[in-house]
Formats: sequence, C-alpha cells, structure tokens
Amino acid sequence: MKVSHLASLLGALCAISPVLSQDSPTLTPDALEDLVNRDALLEHARQFLAFSELSNGTRAFGSKGHQATIQYVAKLLEATGYYDIEFEEFTYSYSEAKAQFFADGKEYLTRGLGYSPSGDVTGSVVVVNDLGCNPTDFPAAVKGKIALILRGTCNLGLKVAHAGGAGAIGAILYNNLDAEPISGTFGAPSRPEGPYVPSAYISGVNGKAFIASIAAGNEVIANIRVQSLIEDRVTANVIATTKEGDKDNVIVAGAHSDSVPAGPGLNDDGSGSMGILEVALNLANFHGLQNAVRFIWWSAEEFGLIGSEYHVEHLSDDARQKVALYLNFDMIASPNAGYFVFDGDGNATDIPGPPGSEVIERLYRAYFDSHNITAGSAVFGGSSDYQPFVDVGIPSGGLMTGASGIKTAEGALQWGGDAGVAYDVCYHLSCDVIENLNVDVWERNSKAIAHSIANYALSIEGIPRPVREPVRSLRVSKLSYEERLHLSCDHDDELI
Repeated sequence: MKVSHLASLLGALCAISPVLSQDSPTLTPDALEDLVNRDALLEHARQFLAFSELSNGTRAFGSKGHQATIQYVAKLLEATGYYDIEFEEFTYSYSEAKAQFFADGKEYLTRGLGYSPSGDVTGSVVVVNDLGCNPTDFPAAVKGKIALILRGTCNLGLKVAHAGGAGAIGAILYNNLDAEPISGTFGAPSRPEGPYVPSAYISGVNGKAFIASIAAGNEVIANIRVQSLIEDRVTANVIATTKEGDKDNVIVAGAHSDSVPAGPGLNDDGSGSMGILEVALNLANFHGLQNAVRFIWWSAEEFGLIGSEYHVEHLSDDARQKVALYLNFDMIASPNAGYFVFDGDGNATDIPGPPGSEVIERLYRAYFDSHNITAGSAVFGGSSDYQPFVDVGIPSGGLMTGASGIKTAEGALQWGGDAGVAYDVCYHLSCDVIENLNVDVWERNSKAIAHSIANYALSIEGIPRPVREPVRSLRVSKLSYEERLHLSCDHDDELI
C-alpha cells in the first residue's frame, strides 16, 4: 500500500487545535479560495491512486480501494476537529464482468456486461431478426450457436434471456451507434424468459461488419470469454457537517467517492471528491460561518446514484427542509476540458432546476467571468448525484468538465484543447490516472468551489426558503436497475 504520505498528512492535521481560537481569521470567499492549490490536490491524487492498487486498479464501491478512500477522507476531516463526521451505511448489489471477444481468430474490443454469467464459449454467429425483444425474433438456427443482437428498444438483459431461451450458447450485443459502447448491464440477476448466456458488447461498426460478412455467405466463428462477479456489498456515504453555522440553513456540497470497476477514477470522480475535500480542510481554518456546511462523499454513484438517493430518501421532512441548497461536482478535471455550469434557469437547456438554482448558476458564471472564462451550460438531465435533491425541490447547481462527448471547434476556441476529441478520452477506463487530470482546470474549479462554499456559508440571500411539500418517493427509486445505471454513465447528455 503506497500511502507513505498519509501518516504525515494526518500527523500535521492532528497538530491543529480541534477548536478554533478567537484569533482564527474570519471567513471570506477570497481567503478560502487562496488556500486551495494544486500541490495539495495532487497529493490527494497520489493517495487515491495508491488506494486503487489495493483492488487491482479500481475504487469501485465496496472494494478495498474504495474503503481506503472513504477512511482517508474521514480521518483527515476528523483530525481538524471542525466537523461532525458520520458514515451512512447501506447495502447494494454489486456486479462486475470482464470479457474478451474473438471472431475468426481476431480479438475485438468488448465491454463486460453486469450479470453476464462466466463462461468460455465458441460457435458460429447467427443474426437475430429485428431487435431480439421477442422470442419469435430468434430463428431455430440459433440453437447451439452465438446470437448477434442489435441494442435498442428493450433492455439488454431481456435480449440475452431470450437468446438463452432459444438455446443459444452465447450472445453478441452490438451498439446502435457506430461507436464502442461505454458500459452495460443485464439489469437483474436473472429473468424468467430464459437463462443468461456469456455475452460480449461491441461497437456498431463491428456488428454491422459481421452481418455483412454473413450475408455474403461467410461463416463467422466467435469466441466469448467472461469472468463475472455478483455480490451484495456494504458501503457508506461519508458526511461531514461543520460544528459552526445555522443548522436550519445547511449548504450541502457533494461528489461521488467511487469509481467504475474498470479503473481508478482519478477524474471520475476523484477530481470532485478531492476538490471538495481540499475545500473542506481549508474551511477548517476559519470562523464566522452563518450557515452550516455539509460535505458528502457519495458511494455507489456509478451503479445508479445509489448513495445520494439513499441519503435524500432517508432524510425526514424536517431535515430536508433544513437543506438550503445542493452543489454537485462530478468530473472537474477532464484532460480536454470545457467549463460547464448547471443551467439553473433553464434558458439554455429548457430544463431549469428548482427555484433558487438560477441564483447558484449566476454566482458561478460571475466567478468565471471575473477570470475571463466563458462557461458553457450543463443540463439537469439526471446523470449525477444532484438528481435526488432536484426531485425534492432543493435548489441545485454545480460544475463539470465533460466526459466522452466530443469537444467542438467553438469549445476549443473558448477553452483550448483539441476539437473533435473527447473531453476525457479515459472516461470509465483504466487510464483515468493522475496523468489524465487537467491540473490547471482542476485547480480553477476547486477554487470556484471554495468561492461558492464561502459565499453561501456567509449568506443565502436570494435562495428561496419556502416550506416544501413532503416527498414519499424519488423518481430514481422507480427506475429499473438498468435505467438507474444508465443515469450514472451519461454525463455527455448534460452538455450544451
């Protein structure tokens, strides 16, 4: 475990008096922002990367790497004496599949699919009729062979269950776009329509090439190899609330602490987690907070916003009422970054946040304007941990820098970087390491976080505080497993 700096960090913080003296400086936005710097952010990044090495390169929820991450966050904050710390535990089903796919002796890029059974199968490829959403789409010839199925209309698990029910020994799902798929899941451990079979998930280009070859009279022989893990895992959100400030007006800032199983997640969302951690550690130097500040590191975001939904759904109506606003930071250091602010008033995206969200948007835009940065707009599309707060009417906002979407020529002129290239070419991949972080953008966004936290800790003028209606269930809780997982994987649907 390469965490040699952890002891020195904790030792330095433990030397801080747990109670601020009267000589401690009074909080101002400029003073807090000035303390945030790249050296400290990069020190956290080295620790997060080391934690991922405890779990074969991942910090997926419930893994040793993720457990080390949340313990690190909690210990650093506890050492300041400035916060009340809580671990909010819950249990959720974890699934992970690693796959390899070969056709006619050539290996192709594939994605493992959650709940795909383990196996090593070889056979001729048979093209399925239509979309594979009905048993009648599967010809008799698929028995004992490998079904080739187009993504779309119904969920992936249903298609594969129908393949198993028709006697197929394996399934190849190909994207309904030419691009490689990012990730996928069958959505449930089993289905009554038939047994799951080992499955691969490939690009639309490759899928259509196999169809063309088969139509030309060629036999395509495929080999699918899958290693799968399915288990319930206990995990936790880390919650740190300032001891100072009005607890009837709580400013909540959040970022998810877990990565995808495929990599260490230094940008997604190590960048947001480390950004709010550094702001929280530096906030501990000040007194004079008028409103309480609560930092939360969400778990299991990558499995469908599980931690944030659990938290909001388990708040009492009174506790929800005390949350004045929510700020979300998910991917703030993309290597080919754009600067995006959530569109609180809905002017750019036609999807406003709850009343008061427009006030948050104006604060961030004014901040970036003061640094001669033009900010784009991000839509409240449901793809990160703000969604449960939006569902219950809490004013929300935040920052992001883009995922697998392609930067436009206009974006390259505004922010630099490369047009025609993804904002983060390592999104959800093993290469999301320290070298993947745009440190200049990360530092600026972390300073913007400090600016907003300090402003709202001092005043929530302009943020409405009506009595909110009780909410008995959240939109996210009504979605299927697959629909929930899709929420956490679609950051690029949010950018305008």
